[in-house]
Formats: sequence, C-alpha cells, structure tokens
Amino acid sequence: MVSNIFSVALAFAAVASAQNCSIQFEGRLPAGATPSTFDAKTSLFDSGNVFGKNLTWGSIIQIPAVVASLFDAKVGTIPFEVTISDKSIFAPSATNVQTGFRRAELLPASNNGSDPSTLGVKTLHFSLMKDAARPLNTSHEYQLVFVESADFSTNQFALKTGTISGLTGDPNQLVLQSNVRNATTLFATPFTAGTFHNFGLVLDFTKNTTQVLYSTGNAALAPVTGAVANDISGRGQFHFGMLKKPTGSNLKDVTKEGFQPSNINEGIIYGGIFQEDSSTGCMTLQ
Repeated sequence: MVSNIFSVALAFAAVASAQNCSIQFEGRLPAGATPSTFDAKTSLFDSGNVFGKNLTWGSIIQIPAVVASLFDAKVGTIPFEVTISDKSIFAPSATNVQTGFRRAELLPASNNGSDPSTLGVKTLHFSLMKDAARPLNTSHEYQLVFVESADFSTNQFALKTGTISGLTGDPNQLVLQSNVRNATTLFATPFTAGTFHNFGLVLDFTKNTTQVLYSTGNAALAPVTGAVANDISGRGQFHFGMLKKPTGSNLKDVTKEGFQPSNINEGIIYGGIFQEDSSTGCMTLQ
C-alpha cells in the first residue's frame, strides 16, 4: 500500500505533469542519430569524456533495436547503448591511468560542474535496460548513473548494480545509494530483463533531499520514497554509463588495483535522459 505521503506526492505530481516543465538539460537522442553523432561538437553529451584512451564515442555507442523508453516515446526520440570492452581504461592524465576500472560514461554537454543543474530543485529522468547480448558480470560492482562532486571527492548519489561493496544479497538489483561518504540505500528493485526501468529523482539542492520516483515499461512514474535527507551539495556533473569496479580484497586504490577479466563485451541501454526545473512543483511523470 502506498503511504499517505506518497499518495499526496502522487496527486500533486499528477497535476504538475500536465504543465510544460522547463528543461535544464536534454539527453534524448533524436531519431536517425548514429553512434558518430556522439562525437560531434553539437552532441547532447560531452564528446571528449568519459572513455578509454584512443577510443571514440562512435566505437562505444550502439543503437539497439528496442522499443522506445517511457520518455522517448513521448517525443519521438530513441534509446542508445553504452558499451565497455578491454580498452575501456580511462586516463585523465598520462600519470593517472585507471587500470582498475573499465568505464564509459556520458556527461551532458551543458553540465560543466558549476551550471544550474545542481541548484534549486531539479528532477532528473532516465530509463535503463539490460542487453541480453552484452550481459554484465555481476561479480563486479557497476555504477550506472551518478553525480560526481565538482572537487571529485564524492558521489552525491549513485545507482548501482552487481556485487556492491558493503551490501549482501541478490546482485541482480538496481540499488540507489545516497552520498558515498556515508552511503545508505535509498531504493532497491530487481533489475529484471526485457523492460525499461524508469527513474525520476527529485533533487532539492537547497534542502539537501532526494526523492525517488520509479516505474517499469510504459507505466507512469510514481513515488517510491518521500524526500529523504541526503547530502547532495558540492555541485558537479551527472554521469550516465558504466563504471565497472575491480574485484579483490584490501584494495588501497580501486582505480588502479584489483582484477578485471579479459574479453569484456558488456552494455546498458539508456533512454529518456533529461532534467527539468521543479522549483515551482513542475514534474513530468509520463
């Protein structure tokens, strides 16, 4: 049964969803786009980050033959897939080669770390789906969506799957954790195959709270938490993709230590990525 607080929030949001909410950043891919679209200077995402040395987005992104996600169907845009391979070793500098990670993450082009996407009240929307042809290795921990603070000292929230450090239980779950400095689970759900998992994260950067809205398939978003206290201060950038952590014990630096297997061919399908201004209560549910 949905609690009273969720019922009130849902009733409010249902009215708000009829409004034309102001978009802070847009990440929905136009129909007809190709992987090389992500390499263009006009891309919706940063064409230079975050991926392995000597790679391009054109070699990383796939356009899968899947149904449109909840918020793609609404505007005629299409899902895309972020993949990782053995070459997905990010090197921020010549002396900082992250051999412990395999990663490829998209950063919205307008989100430079000090832009308005981390001010006021914003609602972040995104959908994601497993790719049966590129399954994840759930003995590892994956970060699929997160915000990295402007000083690179923390993640204010992180959506994870796989074998998550500090947690036990089914690795085939989507787990949204709070600020990693004192991480708690805000929401968890089975990461079932064959369907999109849709999220709306209401981020109040003034009150330092996070509320989770969720659905699957083409069902409208509904609140699954209230506004929970969570330190989302520190500005920063939103990441959409895969950060695959290494396995191993007593690792002092997970960016450069631990085990990663060979012949990696893994992917996650994304759709419906956008952020809207909810400072007036505006919130899109479907």
